[in-house]
Order: sequence, then structure tokens, then C-alpha cells
Amino acid sequence: MADKTDRHNAIREIVTAKRVASQEELRRQLTKRGWDVTQSTLSRDLRELRLARIPDDKGRARYTFSESASSDGDARRLEAMLPQFIVGVEAVQVMIVVRTVASGAQPVAEALDYAAWPDIAGTIAGDNTVLIICRSVAGRERALRRLQDYLRA
Repeated sequence: MADKTDRHNAIREIVTAKRVASQEELRRQLTKRGWDVTQSTLSRDLRELRLARIPDDKGRARYTFSESASSDGDARRLEAMLPQFIVGVEAVQVMIVVRTVASGAQPVAEALDYAAWPDIAGTIAGDNTVLIICRSVAGRERALRRLQDYLRA
């Protein structure tokens, strides 16, 4: 466990000290520090550290720490970021496809997961698309209306 903690500390230091745009770039930085990690280990580390790849003010992707969602207040803060990322939504059976700005899907999926909307069973995120699986068609309609409200915000 000490190795994992030390590796997480190294990741925190790297991401805090410089703009890191990709997992491969972060993996190379870790290798320079003596950490030989696989892509799957690095992905798991990023998830555990709550690092998200988002666009900076110039549209370039970078990793940054996302808000913790350990309480209702934190979940509301995560939800507050949705209007900044969502550009479109579409309903398909018991699913919703959410289009986001480039590199916005991970933060949106995380916000939805931690907001714990009762109608949402789970999310799957790519780079600019989130697939939301709802518990029912009626639940999909409720979630769709909430998401559309964010588009209007």
C-alpha cells in the first residue's frame, strides 16, 4: 500500500506542477521518477485521485483535480458545473446520450454519478459523449428534463 500512496503523491506533484494533457504524458513523467505503471493502473489511479481531463481557458486539455463529492453540498457543486459542459442531449429507449465540450464527458459523468439521481442506474463516458442508463422510460423522461434545464441555464 505504501507504493500506491507514494505513486499517488507523485501523480499529485506532477499534475500540480505542470499542465499534463494525456495519460501517456503522465505515464512518461512517472517513468522519469522511477514508476513503471500500466495504462490500466494509471486509469485507476486517476479515478481514485479524482483527476479529470478538462479543457483549459485556451481549449487545451489538461488533468485537474475535480471536486470531491462526499456530501450533498459537494454533489450540488458538481451539478453546478453541468451547464458549462453539456451541449446537447438525446433520449434513446431507457438511455440518454449527452454531448459535451471536448474532454467534458468524464466530469459530467462524475457529476451525475455523485449527484445520485434516483432515475439513473449509471453512466459511461468517452471524451465528449456520456451514455446514461436510466432505470425506466419514465425515469429517463425525468432525467432528460433535468438535463435540458441545464442546457437552458
